[in-house]
Amino acid sequence: MTNKARLISGDTPTGKLHLGHWVGSLENRVLLQKEYECFFFVANVQGFTTRMEEPQIVYQNALEIVTDYLACGIDPEIATIFIQSEVPAMAELAHFFSMLVPLPRLMRNPTIKDEIRNKGLSDNYSIGFLMYPVTQIADILTFRAEVVPVGEDQEPHMELTREVARRFNQLYCGVNSHTEDADYIKAGGLFPIPQTKLGRTKRLVGTGAPTAEGQLLKMSKSLNNAIFLSDPPDVIRQKIMAMFTDPNRLRATDPGKVENNPLWIFHDTFNPDKVWIEEAKDKYRKGQIGDVDCKKRLIEILIELLKPMQERRKLFEKDKHAVLTILRDGTERANQAAEETLRLAKKAMSQAYFKRDLRLTEL
Repeated sequence: MTNKARLISGDTPTGKLHLGHWVGSLENRVLLQKEYECFFFVANVQGFTTRMEEPQIVYQNALEIVTDYLACGIDPEIATIFIQSEVPAMAELAHFFSMLVPLPRLMRNPTIKDEIRNKGLSDNYSIGFLMYPVTQIADILTFRAEVVPVGEDQEPHMELTREVARRFNQLYCGVNSHTEDADYIKAGGLFPIPQTKLGRTKRLVGTGAPTAEGQLLKMSKSLNNAIFLSDPPDVIRQKIMAMFTDPNRLRATDPGKVENNPLWIFHDTFNPDKVWIEEAKDKYRKGQIGDVDCKKRLIEILIELLKPMQERRKLFEKDKHAVLTILRDGTERANQAAEETLRLAKKAMSQAYFKRDLRLTEL
């Protein structure tokens, strides 16, 4: 462990990671891993909230995400990569934190409402599904993280995490409720009040058409509108050439719109040549350049961006044992940090009875 401020972030194993994950959080993780003491985890327990009948898929998806982490440039020598289910302190703390979250407050979380609607759960969701915002609180607070790189859609979870951190510090550590967030540790609190680090693109849109109301949907595997970090060049070409643009582009009175157009959102996000973008946008509006030319340019940019990631991915795909070893070693380090937090939390709550020492062994 170091004296650096801590940073934590993770992903639910729903499949391979895509460009939305990259600009939303992964890019920041790679950039910040030398500046902070970093913990990156696969939330496989959370994966069971909607795939409890497909445990093998959750397992395989978890390993795919670890492979994507390594391919993106996360360095296991300086960052800790671990699996959620093998750090029992997180589950114990989640149970304690659940006592600090009233059910009505939980149900006001807009992300919960969106998940229920988007996944068509209606009233058919489990207690475990409702608990996942609380487990996310434990994911962060167990490591006493100060910074959390996430996408914009996770901000409601972050606010709930801050509320619980304040409440615990006030209730069990005697911190005054009027204390500024930045001063909770100096005032005797156990948990820092974590702050969000948003990616340069708050929410990347997908490649598909908008809704009937004209709303562009965010990139998502479940919506079949994603470009994955592991997609080979021919798949990238196919997906970009089929990308939704402006259906009214050929009208003489309105040759082309760049606003709310996924093609140009992608260029603004991934194309480093800002001069080309502005010149091409002007031509596009005047009908002097077509979708195909602009898409071909975008294809070149994305293939170049993903090439080094995919080359690293191939190396790790050939050595699954190396991936599992990295994951085991990281999980051991994560347990050291988590057990220390649990010990201090139980002491603050007057529930410290014994000391324990956890170790991982081969199956």
